[in-house]
Amino acid sequence: MRTSFKKFLASGNVFIWGCAAGVSVSLLMVFGLLLLIMINGLAYFWISDIVELTLKDKQHVMGQLAGREIIPRSVTPDRPEGKGRLRVKIGNRDIYGLDFKWVNDDQIVSEMYPADMVLLERREWGNMYARIKAVYRGEAVQAEGNEAGWIALAPLIDAANDLHQQITKIEKNEIGSINADIEQARLKIRTFEIGNSSAPDTRGRGQIDDLKAQVVAAESHYQGKTIELEALRAQFDEYSVVMVDANGREKQIPVGQIIRALRPNEMGLFHKSWIYLTNVWSVLSTEPREANTEGGIFPAIFGTVMMVIIMSLIVVPFGVLAALYLREYARQGAMVRLVRIAVNNLAGVPSIVFGVFGLGFFIYAIGGTMDTLFFPERLPAPTFGTGGILWASLTLALLTVPVVIVSTEEGLAAVPREFREGSLALGATKLETMLKVVIPSALPGILTGLILAMARAAGEVAPLMLTGVVKLAPSLPVDGSWPFFHFDRKFMHLGFHIYDVGFQSPNVEAAKPMVYITTLVLITVVVLLNLTAIVLRNHLRKKYAGSVL
Repeated sequence: MRTSFKKFLASGNVFIWGCAAGVSVSLLMVFGLLLLIMINGLAYFWISDIVELTLKDKQHVMGQLAGREIIPRSVTPDRPEGKGRLRVKIGNRDIYGLDFKWVNDDQIVSEMYPADMVLLERREWGNMYARIKAVYRGEAVQAEGNEAGWIALAPLIDAANDLHQQITKIEKNEIGSINADIEQARLKIRTFEIGNSSAPDTRGRGQIDDLKAQVVAAESHYQGKTIELEALRAQFDEYSVVMVDANGREKQIPVGQIIRALRPNEMGLFHKSWIYLTNVWSVLSTEPREANTEGGIFPAIFGTVMMVIIMSLIVVPFGVLAALYLREYARQGAMVRLVRIAVNNLAGVPSIVFGVFGLGFFIYAIGGTMDTLFFPERLPAPTFGTGGILWASLTLALLTVPVVIVSTEEGLAAVPREFREGSLALGATKLETMLKVVIPSALPGILTGLILAMARAAGEVAPLMLTGVVKLAPSLPVDGSWPFFHFDRKFMHLGFHIYDVGFQSPNVEAAKPMVYITTLVLITVVVLLNLTAIVLRNHLRKKYAGSVL
């Protein structure tokens, strides 16, 4: 028996089965985590029916069912077996002060799903579940009753959304462009004043006068846009609707605060599926609201992708050059071994340390110097001497460059020696051999390092909190105003958005679905970025199939 057991151990089968079991358990854990995120995230977009519960104390609870919990009998011995409680999303936060309510099963007298229940998705205070009492234009009644109000409300909401788009366009594009022009003109005036601090000449005074005239004209244009904006806002707040909840409480809501009105209980499967797809697109393409717990996450997606792209454009050249020197040019000895040890140790340094280094070196040292030399007219307001997407990308490039160096060295080592010798024998210089033979053959290894770098950089949060990420960015790093790419701007990031919504939100219960959604989007973004690099790597492997990569 002992001999056969020793033979079994010597065969190595136990280690093979152990490794297979470990891989299987790991895969199950990963897929289980992804399944949990998908279930909790994707369920958020579905519009469920509105239930109206009548309780024993004659109170009514109206909302969407958000879960059920079975209370063990050991916790409450007096309760019948299998009894529990329902979690209802009651909305109406401005009336009740909370979004969810637990209702015990034994307190429910009746459960109904009236077809005339209305769900209002609002710009503030979350959803409202109620019936329509009347629609007003100012003080005059436009429609009275639930059905008449429902018919009158739909076109008013569409008109209000159009007005909201016009207001947003004027505020962000037109007024924003005017403010940028005024700021640029004032900075040029200050530049002239700094350059001619003693006494500006006649030409300088003429240019200053022209710039001041431009500022006056721009301010006049600004006043005109302000008047136009006030007129649109007056139309925006012209109509209102009075809603009555299940307990008879009334609430008057401006129609401009309503994004959408739905009757989920009378909607069919096709209609709900269409609303589901609309909700998905809305989250991916709009800006957040309600302290990031509602609305979309487009600025965070854009900021994450742009930061990863900038980081990749920075880290690949430096990582490849460092690996090329260490492998192909440096004389192998104690110094090179020490450099390799240092590179490997850098890969294990906590990311927050890189964040502190980026804050001190990139922002305060380099950014502060750039402000003094190139942007003196903006001081004391910093331009590059504060956090921005460029410094965040450089910090993450520094964080991930060891991974690229190691992977590139492995790729260079895998290129057969015969390739180099054959190229040199045909008369090519060493530089030509590196550029036309060795590096193209090692590209799959280089891209492997890039894939690992992107995967790590996309999920990092701690360094970004010190070097440029914010809760809500007023403008994207890329827009239509010169110079189009604004590397000094702060940005939003999916990883920081998850942290902010999950741990800093004033309304934790309402924020949970957004945490799962953002996590799912972040995983999808990382997978798509990696798949792009993997497809390119596989293409290069086929192209240079002669190598042993």
